[in-house]
Amino acid sequence: RVLKPNGKVFILEFSKPKLDVIKRFYDWYSFHVIPKMGQWIANDANSYQYLVESIRMHPDQETLKNMILKAGFDRCDVHNLTGGIVALHVAYRY
Repeated sequence: RVLKPNGKVFILEFSKPKLDVIKRFYDWYSFHVIPKMGQWIANDANSYQYLVESIRMHPDQETLKNMILKAGFDRCDVHNLTGGIVALHVAYRY
């Protein structure tokens, strides 16, 4: 609604790893290391536990791409970074 014609939007989000070996390590790291680091650095493990859980609730790459297209964008390209732990969606409106 506010994007100019021929504009594009970039969405950089935590996402879902595609390879099982990365997913298993990332899940272990997320639930065992990140909250402990949050406790150690910020004295707040609960907020970091919530962060990890909220990332898991976020739509995967394909679902987010379809949501973007359904919202009226003409094209959406997905670029997986760090094995899909992070994804960059680039959406175009012509």
